[in-house]
Amino acid sequence: MDRFLNRTEAGKALAKALADKGYSDPVVQALPRGGVPVGIEVARRLNAPMDIVMVRKIGVPGQPELAAAAVVNGDDPQIVVNDTIAAQAGLSRDDIDGLAQAQLKEIARRRAVYLKGRASIPIKGRTVIVVDDGIATGATMRASLKALRQRGPAKLVLAVPVAAPDTLAALRGDVDEVVCLLQPRPLFGVGAHYDDFGQTSDDEVIRLMDEADSLVGKTDTAPD
Repeated sequence: MDRFLNRTEAGKALAKALADKGYSDPVVQALPRGGVPVGIEVARRLNAPMDIVMVRKIGVPGQPELAAAAVVNGDDPQIVVNDTIAAQAGLSRDDIDGLAQAQLKEIARRRAVYLKGRASIPIKGRTVIVVDDGIATGATMRASLKALRQRGPAKLVLAVPVAAPDTLAALRGDVDEVVCLLQPRPLFGVGAHYDDFGQTSDDEVIRLMDEADSLVGKTDTAPD
């Protein structure tokens, strides 16, 4: 197998690979939007709750595409700083915290749309399985993993259908385990390994998060 029909089929294949791992108290954390249809298949197979990891880049003033940091989630925000870029741009931590405010507002807006006010699922002491539809450069995933690690999971697992081998190797130090079905060399793009890699809509994310909410009991919505 060198490609997947779509994200749903990739999720089923990934879920199969994870099913026999015997994870204790698993929680799926999916990166929207494309990671959600993959993550829901893992959540179904493991009968696990699913939450979303919202990541926003904090750009250098005047150079918004140059990331000095990233902010992850919103209710308990974690900021991951690129020290080299921040230093080159002359940005202090207070500067970065200030720049993060606009991104936190956008995260809050998106979480409200996707989760309809549901609280984040607690992950402290649990097995956290972080899912996306694939990884190319890994910048967003790295920020997500570092932020999730700060919340005290017992085990942090990175699980994706496809990833660039070099990027995956660089991320291994941020997690306890990696599960990846395809590691093509070279990776010309994540979408090249899907027959259908159309954009996941907000409506689909909302529908799948509603389904995820019905998979488990409401006891999983208490704060950490």
